[in-house]
Amino acid sequence: MKDLLWLIVALPFAGALILAFAGGKLPRALSAAVGVGSVSLSAILTLIVGYEFLGDTTPYLQVVWQWFDVYGLSPNIGFHLDTVSLIFIFIITFVGALIHLYSAEFMWKEEGFVRFFVFMNLFVGLMLILVLADNLLFLYLGWEGVGLCSYLLIGYWYKDPKNGYAARKAFIVTRIGDAALAVSFYILFMSFNTLNIQNILMEAPETWTVGSGIAVATAFLLLGGAVGKSAQLPLQTWLPDAMAAPSPVSALLHAATMVTAGVYLIARTHVLFEIAPIAQHTVAIIGAATLLIAGMSALYQHDIKKVLAYSTISQIGYMFLALGIGAWSAALFHFMIHAFFKALLFLGAGAVIWVMRDEHNMFKMGGLWKKLPITFWTFLIASASLSALPLITAGYYSKDKIIWLAYASDKGSKGLWLAAIVGAFITALYTFRMVFLTFFGKAKAEPTHRPGWMITIPLVVLAFFSFAGGFIELPDNMGHLTLVSNFVEKTLPATTLLSLQPSTELIFQIISAVVALVAVFIAYKLFFNKPFPAAVPQRNAIQQFFFKGWDFDLVYDKLIVEPMVFLSKINKNDIIDKFYTGLAYIARQLNVLLSATQNGQLRWYAMIIATGAILILTIIFFP
Repeated sequence: MKDLLWLIVALPFAGALILAFAGGKLPRALSAAVGVGSVSLSAILTLIVGYEFLGDTTPYLQVVWQWFDVYGLSPNIGFHLDTVSLIFIFIITFVGALIHLYSAEFMWKEEGFVRFFVFMNLFVGLMLILVLADNLLFLYLGWEGVGLCSYLLIGYWYKDPKNGYAARKAFIVTRIGDAALAVSFYILFMSFNTLNIQNILMEAPETWTVGSGIAVATAFLLLGGAVGKSAQLPLQTWLPDAMAAPSPVSALLHAATMVTAGVYLIARTHVLFEIAPIAQHTVAIIGAATLLIAGMSALYQHDIKKVLAYSTISQIGYMFLALGIGAWSAALFHFMIHAFFKALLFLGAGAVIWVMRDEHNMFKMGGLWKKLPITFWTFLIASASLSALPLITAGYYSKDKIIWLAYASDKGSKGLWLAAIVGAFITALYTFRMVFLTFFGKAKAEPTHRPGWMITIPLVVLAFFSFAGGFIELPDNMGHLTLVSNFVEKTLPATTLLSLQPSTELIFQIISAVVALVAVFIAYKLFFNKPFPAAVPQRNAIQQFFFKGWDFDLVYDKLIVEPMVFLSKINKNDIIDKFYTGLAYIARQLNVLLSATQNGQLRWYAMIIATGAILILTIIFFP
C-alpha cells in the first residue's frame, strides 16, 4: 500500500480542482462533501499506509516523475516516507479532516463558501508536499505554496481592509525568511551538486568540518526560513494579526500546517545543525526567548483568538528549544500533542465566537459553561493540556519532557530550564485566565444558538487525543513507555543525557507540577467569578507594552517601514527609471525627425534617393 503515497497528496488537490471548476454549479452540501471527503480520504489512506509502514520502517522513496533536467539540476517529483514524515502527514490529514468537517457547518452561510474549501484543500495538499518532498526544490514549492494559501485564507474576508492588511503582513514578513531559505538551498546545491535531501545529509558530515563557516552560514540561513514560517523571534509579528482569518483557518494554520513548517525543516535538516553547533544552540535560545515573550503577551490580551495566537508562538518556542538541545523526539512529540489541543482550542473558541454574534472579547462573555456544555468541557480538556496539568493531560507528558531535557540534555543548561519552567507558569496562568473569563462569572450576553454535530464531533475527538495522546510516551519513573521516541529515533538521533541521580528527574517533575497548579490557583483567585465590566480592560503602560507584543511592530515601523516610505516619497518619480524614459524620449524624437521625411511628395523622395546615391558613389570613388 506504500505505492499509494502519491494519492495521499493528490486527493486534496483533486478536491480543490473539482471545486474550482465545478463548485459554483454544485449544491452547497455537495461542495462541502467534496472538500471534506477528499481530505478525509487522504487521512484514511495515511492510516492504511502508516499501518503497513509500522511493519517495516525502512524509508520509502516514490518517484512519480522527473521534474526537469538542466545542467545537472534534475529534481524529481518524489515523495520520501520515513518516521518523521509519517508523523507529520498523520497530523496534517487527520487533524485537517476534522477541521474541514467543522468548517462545513461553521462557514455554511458565508459568501465564497466554495472558494474557502478550494483554499483549504490547497493548503493541506501543499503542506503534504512540503513534508514528503525528497528534494529541497520540491520542498520549496510546498513551502511557498503554504505561504500563498495563508495569504488567501487570512484575507478571506477581504472586504474589510484590516483583513487585507493582515494577509499582506503575513505574506511580506514570511518572505524575509523565505529569501534566507532560498539562499541556503543555493549554497547546498553549489556544495553538493544536488538538492536531494538524503544525499545532502549523507555527504555534509564528510564534506564540511564541524563549525566551519559555510556550515554555520547555511544553518543560520535555514534557521532564518524556519523562524519566518513558525513565527519565532524576530519574525513573530505576523501571527497575531493573522487571527483575522476564520477560526477553522486559524486551527489549520496553527495546528497542522504552516506554523509547524519551521519545526519540520530543522528536524529534517538536523545533520546540518549538528555540524554547526552555534546555530543549533541559537535555535534553543530563540525558542526560550520566544516562549517567554509570547507568553507574557498572551497574558494581557482580551481577544480570545489573540491569546491562542501568542500561545502558539510560545509552544512552537518549546519545540525550537527541544530542537536546539538535540531533543528531536521530544520536539516531535510536543508537535503532535500540540496539534490536538491547539486545534481543539481554536475550534472551541470559534464555536464560542460563532454563537456569540462574532464577539471576540472575553470580557464580554462569561457564564457559558452551562449554556455550551460540550464546548466548555472539551475546551477545558484542551486548556488543561496546554497548561500541562500533571498526570492527567497529554500536554503534561510532552511539555514536561522538554522542560526536563532542557536541563538533563548534554546541550541543555540551567538557563534554558529556567526559561522553560517560567514559561510553563505563564502558560497555565494565561490559559486559565481565558477559561475563567470566557466560561464563568456573570453572563454578559446570550448565545444565539448551539453548535451542531459537524462542529461537536471534531471537538469531542480532539478532546480525547488531548487527554489520552500523551500516554504513549511516559518518563522512566512512570512506566518508561517510549513509543514515540523509539519510532522517531529510527530517523533522528537519540538525545544524549547527562549522568544524573535517578531521583533528579522526580524532583524536576514535582517542580513542574507545582508550578502549573500554582499558576491555575492564581488565575482562579484573580479571574474566577469576578465582576469585570463588559469592555476592553484598562491597561497601564507596562501592560500595554505586553499587549502590543513588546512593541516589535513599533520598532520595525520606525526602523524599516517609515524609512522605506520616506525614500519612496523622495523617489516617487523613480530616478532609476528616468534613464529608460530618457531613452524612450530620444527614440520618439528621432521618430518625429524621420517621419518628417515621409511627406508623400514624389519629387522629394527622388531628390533624397539621388542625394543618397551621390554620397555613396563619392565615398566609393573618392575615399
